[in-house]
Amino acid sequence: MASFGDFNKVNTNVTAMEARLSLNKINAELGNSRLKLSTGYKINSAEDDSAGFAIATKLRSRITGLEQALQNVSDAKSVMDIIEGGYSSIMDNLIEMKGLATQAANDTFSATERTLIAKQIQSLGYDINDIADSTKFNGIALNPSGGDSTLTFQTGEGTSDTYTFNLRQVDVLALFGSASIDSAGNDIVSGANQSLLSGANADNDDRGEIDFTIADDGVASEVDALATDFSDLMTAVDAAVATLNGYMNEIGIDQRSMTGKEVNLTEAISANSAAKSRIMDVDFAKEQSNSVRLQILQQTATAALSQANMGPQAVLGFLGQ
Repeated sequence: MASFGDFNKVNTNVTAMEARLSLNKINAELGNSRLKLSTGYKINSAEDDSAGFAIATKLRSRITGLEQALQNVSDAKSVMDIIEGGYSSIMDNLIEMKGLATQAANDTFSATERTLIAKQIQSLGYDINDIADSTKFNGIALNPSGGDSTLTFQTGEGTSDTYTFNLRQVDVLALFGSASIDSAGNDIVSGANQSLLSGANADNDDRGEIDFTIADDGVASEVDALATDFSDLMTAVDAAVATLNGYMNEIGIDQRSMTGKEVNLTEAISANSAAKSRIMDVDFAKEQSNSVRLQILQQTATAALSQANMGPQAVLGFLGQ
């Protein structure tokens, strides 16, 4: 430290230099304190705390990944909700189809009446195919026509944090497969548009359709199907309902898994955000007290510098001034 004797020197005012150095340090600390108060962060650059800055950056990267994964899970649940809605609509059609088949299985109905019922059943099959075709999310077909497929959801911030979801084919061809309906032993489901009923829909070629053969010895516009044939259809519908119920069970399990993943991700985001906060966020009460302390020191250092600058004037006493 400079001694009092330094005031006897004019060219080099050591006391003023040290006072200025102290003032510069206080001004730098005060500026840093005000930066922390304005940004809310106690680490604003790697210079402040290189290790803490590196750890916080890694945590911030992970939090961003977790937040996007949470959004991905929400999108996955939306996909599953859309598929579930399609399944429910198809199930309604199958149940109605079961009622019609049960009605036509009664021997009190004539061939003409059974033909009308067959047309209704075929129309329900078209509706099932239309539902399968229209079940989409963001342009992605959720009920494939070429067989079952899968979707892979990114449900975490790591490359291995994925979830595979099965997309089931739920059109007429997939649900009924090969099911005999008419007396001649012909399958009711065809992969090509071979329906002999009026109003056949050529758009259902790759989805399959429910067909009934025409009687060779009867009226050309009536189906050649007996009560026992519709009884067989009842069995086929029951099998289709069981298949779709299995798919509904699968999607319920997947939805529950996504809900659990959603909870886990939310908890992980909270925990990592808390860890990042402890490293990066400033304690406003503490920093405000520090800022007040530095302002007082700034004022005292300024006063000390002013006094130090006045010291060399004592030399004038030696010169008789």
